[in-house]
Amino acid sequence: MSQPLGKPVRKPMGFAPWFALSMGVVALILALALGPFWLAVFQMVGRARPHAPDLELFADLSTPIKIHLITALAALVLGGVLMAARKGRAFHRLAGWTWVSLVSVTAGVTLLITELNDGAWSLLHLFTGWTLLILPLAVLAAKRHNVARHRRSMMGLFYGAFAINFFIAFIPGRTMWQMFFG
Repeated sequence: MSQPLGKPVRKPMGFAPWFALSMGVVALILALALGPFWLAVFQMVGRARPHAPDLELFADLSTPIKIHLITALAALVLGGVLMAARKGRAFHRLAGWTWVSLVSVTAGVTLLITELNDGAWSLLHLFTGWTLLILPLAVLAAKRHNVARHRRSMMGLFYGAFAINFFIAFIPGRTMWQMFFG
């Protein structure tokens, strides 16, 4: 069916603009949340000295946090490889199952990380629930050959859970900041 004259065809927004928009929203939320602390944050950023990971600081972390960091970094690297690699091949399936396992451990172990919030879960634990809900649904979509839903879910998990939390983890003063910049 043709378009009526005078009405331009609207092209749907691709992934990149949606991702940029979501990162902008995250930056705005972080900016508002850190509002009262900006002076201290800028002072920490001014004193930042990038260096190799502080393994002494890593050794002092609790076991759940160590497991969380190692599996999250491994999932971040493998997820980047999966995003760049050709889909549907044997490598994609094997690496995908490995990534799902890493993400499951990363999310699951966060349920044990409560020492940072006086023994209670924090708002960041909402990402845990979201991940543990969406991850099996994304795998189920792949099993049912629903490629579009599988792609959206996995990309949402990768960019949402890892990109957003990566920025949150490196807020000045947090453990990752201290490990690499403190």
